[in-house]
Amino acid sequence: MGLGTAFESGRLSRVGILRPLRIRDFALLWAGATVSLAGDGVYVVALAWQVYELSDSPTALSLVGVAWTLPLGLFVLLGGVVSDRFQRRRIMIAADIVRAAAGAGIAVLSLTGVIELWHLIALAVVFGTGEAFFGPAFTSIVPQIVPRHLLLQANSLDQFIRPFAFLLVGPAIGGWLVASVGSGWAFVLDACTFLVSAGAIFLIRQRHVVREVGQGRGTSMLRELREGLAFVRAHAWLWATLVAAAVFLLAYWGPIDVLVPYRVRNELGGSASDFGFVLACGGIGSILAALVLGQRGLPRRHITFMYSAWTIGSLALVGFGLATAVWQLQAISFLEGAFFTAGLVVWGTLVQSLVPGELLGRVTSLDWFVSTSLVPVSFALTGPVSALLGVQTTLVVGGVTAAAVTIAFLFVPGVRDTERDGSLQQAPVASE
Repeated sequence: MGLGTAFESGRLSRVGILRPLRIRDFALLWAGATVSLAGDGVYVVALAWQVYELSDSPTALSLVGVAWTLPLGLFVLLGGVVSDRFQRRRIMIAADIVRAAAGAGIAVLSLTGVIELWHLIALAVVFGTGEAFFGPAFTSIVPQIVPRHLLLQANSLDQFIRPFAFLLVGPAIGGWLVASVGSGWAFVLDACTFLVSAGAIFLIRQRHVVREVGQGRGTSMLRELREGLAFVRAHAWLWATLVAAAVFLLAYWGPIDVLVPYRVRNELGGSASDFGFVLACGGIGSILAALVLGQRGLPRRHITFMYSAWTIGSLALVGFGLATAVWQLQAISFLEGAFFTAGLVVWGTLVQSLVPGELLGRVTSLDWFVSTSLVPVSFALTGPVSALLGVQTTLVVGGVTAAAVTIAFLFVPGVRDTERDGSLQQAPVASE
């Protein structure tokens, strides 16, 4: 090993969040993910502006949100079972291609000037279906690539790159593209990023899921799903957090995705670039939180820390409702990103450390299914409720409700057992 290599290795060792990048396949995984997440950030800005150009009503964007999240809920359990049966690498490549096709379809319709709201709704269904298969496979492949002692750093890096690409770089580029050349070219860029991601994943070494005797492909999918459900039900820290997340996202997701861009555009006189920068500030907060946790390590009272961070972050929705200027939205977004990311780093590390590798795809899909089960309802209600109560009141009520629900579940019996029983230290190292 040369001096330069030793120097670089030493630097990676000192910066905890960078240590997993010494693993070639993990670096490839996240190179592709960084590009596609930036594309998603472009997509969020372009989609909101495209919808409000077609129909200047929160209900229209709510309908597109339902179309995106409903197939995610319908197919994510199947995605989890499939990711525990087949090569996760191949599943992710196929899902990236599906999402690239959806983005390309929107781009062509937008650039040719024939796009209508129903086009966006139909292609959002395709996009959500691809995401339902990609998410469980992506989460469950990480412990196959990264040894357990680096999972905290890997999840901190996850929560560094996601906001950096999805909330900082992507929205900044998306806002600029929409303002300068229109939404159509923003969708073109988003579609291309999924192809880059698929190419990077293609270069990752093939890994087969290690299955116990009696768990071959002859086992029925329904039985395998029941095994994952039984594991979740047996652990209060899992099932209680998923139920809490479901109610929290019911109150939070629709209002923040639909009403914040509406406030920027219609009530505060902002542009697509302003909305992009609101999201970018959340990305900056997330990045800083991920860096701190990646360096300091998992808090001793990790469950208490996780729930407290999410409770404080929930109150950002109140701030979004009361803000009187775009710069205030940007400051609130910074704090929201920091607190939510801090909790997500802990959550990802717990799941990947304490769930057996052969169950991880199914448990991850149950995580997605239960926690996002009410998101389509959240989108469906946001338009009518905001028309009845007003945009600002809906945001405030949603934030208070989300915070109250989150902190209440911290006191469910058994939720904090992992803080006392040493299960994190006793968790087995994942098989490769």
